[in-house]
Amino acid sequence: MIEVNQLNHSFFIGKKNKRQEVPVLKQINLTIDEGEIVSVVGRSGSGKSTLLNLLSGYIKPTSGEVSIKGEEVTHFSEAQWADFRAAHLGFIFQSFQLIPSMTAYQNVELPLVMNGMAEKERQQAVEAMFQRVNLHGYEAHYPSELSGGQQQRVSVARALIMNPPIILADEPTGSLDMETEQELLTFIKQLNQEENITFVIITHDEVVASIADRTIHLEDGHIVNGEEEASHEV
Repeated sequence: MIEVNQLNHSFFIGKKNKRQEVPVLKQINLTIDEGEIVSVVGRSGSGKSTLLNLLSGYIKPTSGEVSIKGEEVTHFSEAQWADFRAAHLGFIFQSFQLIPSMTAYQNVELPLVMNGMAEKERQQAVEAMFQRVNLHGYEAHYPSELSGGQQQRVSVARALIMNPPIILADEPTGSLDMETEQELLTFIKQLNQEENITFVIITHDEVVASIADRTIHLEDGHIVNGEEEASHEV
């Protein structure tokens, strides 16, 4: 499903003639199978979010290759990436990333609008999704009128609305209380088991990492103990 080969990424600081290279990821080799839940853990600055941004095409690697669903994506243009993300990737963020001026319904509907789906089909899909994430009745609410857990469920609904085979999640429970965190993790496991969705979850939370089939540890830009298996259930 996802293959990463000899991936390196550096940031550069300073003026053009005095630029200093700051390596962030170093020789990353990683394979994630279809239907896996993989957590990526490590201290702040270890390269977790950089890896997620490379997998989603929001930044380009200094060197190395990324293949997703058998397609080498490293050299995609931004337009190619936009189409690829719409077809294959869903995103869940710690800060929800909802548009505050749009209702919950409109936030979930937005990917379908951008994809050119007809209004009647959009309505059916969005209404079904609100039922699916247990938010029926909240469609007309704005993000500021929802609790943190409800906002994250709207975010999950938006991530799922295009039926992506892969979900990339960056600290998805970081803004949630313990009870709501457990509800979200249970839902992630359910989606994985019932629909074979692949999840890559960036986290520093051991409870979140424990639901994964495998945990990837990043330390100083390197993978360590990458084959550690997790057998915990939520």
